[in-house]
Amino acid sequence: MKARDKDLVTTLRMAIGALKNEKVAGKTARELSEADEVGVLQREVRTRKDSAQAYTDGNRPELAERELAEAEIIGRYLPAELSEAELDAIVAEEVAAAEAALGEKPSMRQMGQVIKAVNGRAAGRAEGATVAAKVKAALA
Repeated sequence: MKARDKDLVTTLRMAIGALKNEKVAGKTARELSEADEVGVLQREVRTRKDSAQAYTDGNRPELAERELAEAEIIGRYLPAELSEAELDAIVAEEVAAAEAALGEKPSMRQMGQVIKAVNGRAAGRAEGATVAAKVKAALA
C-alpha cells in the first residue's frame, strides 16, 4: 500500500476475499488448512487464466493482459510448480508402486488410482490436467 501499487493491492484484496468466502461457505464457518488455502488460490489463478483466454477470444487484449497480471500476482503466493522431470519421476514411481501392488503393469482401469496417488504427492504443485496426461502416457 505504501508503494502505491494499486494492482497488487487490488489483487491481494480479491484473493483475501476469496479466502474469507471459502471460510464461511457451507452451513458453518470453518478454519481453512494450508492445503485448502492453496486450493482456493489455485482456483483464483485458473479463473483468471480462463477469463484472459475469453477476453483474448473476444478481441479484448487489454482486459486479458490485466487478468494475466492478476494471475501472476496470485501465483507468487503459491508453492513452486514441479518441474517436468520431477513430475515425470513421481509418475514413474507411482506407476511402479501400482505395478508392485497389482503384480502386473497397471492398465487404464487403474489410471484414477495412480492419478490420485500422484496428486497426493504433488500436493497442489502440479495441475490436474498435466498429471492426468502424464499418467495416461505412462500407462499407454
